[in-house]
Amino acid sequence: MVESINLFYFAIQSTLKMEAKDYLRDIQDIKNMMSQSTQFISLSGLSGVLAGIYAIIGAAYIHNFLAIKTAEGEVFEGETFNRIVLVALFILIISVLSAYVFTVRKARRIGEKVWNASAKRLLINFCIPLCTGGILILLLFRQGLFELIAPLTLIFYGLACLNASKYTLRDVRFLGITEIMIGLIAVEFSDYALYFWVLGFGVCHIVYGTMMYLKYDRK
Repeated sequence: MVESINLFYFAIQSTLKMEAKDYLRDIQDIKNMMSQSTQFISLSGLSGVLAGIYAIIGAAYIHNFLAIKTAEGEVFEGETFNRIVLVALFILIISVLSAYVFTVRKARRIGEKVWNASAKRLLINFCIPLCTGGILILLLFRQGLFELIAPLTLIFYGLACLNASKYTLRDVRFLGITEIMIGLIAVEFSDYALYFWVLGFGVCHIVYGTMMYLKYDRK
C-alpha cells in the first residue's frame, strides 16, 4: 500500500515537472516570436564585410592621393576636397547596394519581407542621428574645422547604429558603441584621423560582419 502511494506521488511530481517545462518552453517560444516580429533580422553579415573592404580600399586611395598633394603643397584645395567627397560617396553607394542585395537574399531565404514595419522603424531611427551628423559636419567644413570631420563621422555613425539596434540584431548595438569609442579617441589624436577612420569603418565592419555571418547567416 505504501509503495503504491509513493509511486502515485512520484507520477504526480513527474507530470507536474513536465507540465512546468512545457509552460516554460511555450513562454520562451512566445518571447522569440514577439522579438522577431519587432526586429528586422534580415541584415546580412557579408554586406558588413564588403563595406569594410570598400572603406579600406577607399582610404588607401585617399592616403596616397593626399601624400601626393602634400608633396605639392596643396592639401586642402578644391580638387582635393572634391576627390575625397567623390570617393566617400562612391564607397557609400556601393556599400548600400551591397547591403540591399545581400539583405534581399537573406530575407527571401528566411521568409521575411524586406520592407516591413520593423525595417521602417530601423531606417528612421538610423537616419535621424546620421543626418544630424551630416549637417553638423557640413557646418564644420564651412568653418574650416577639417580635423573633426573624420572623428565625427565615426561618432554619429556609431550613434545611428546604437539608436537603430533595438529594431535589429543586438550585434549592431556593440558595433555602434565601438564606433563611438573609436571616434572619441580620434578627436584626441586628430593627426591620425584617417587611420582611426579605417579602423572604425574598415576593420570593425569586417570583424562584426564576419561574426554576424557566422552567428546568423550560415544557419
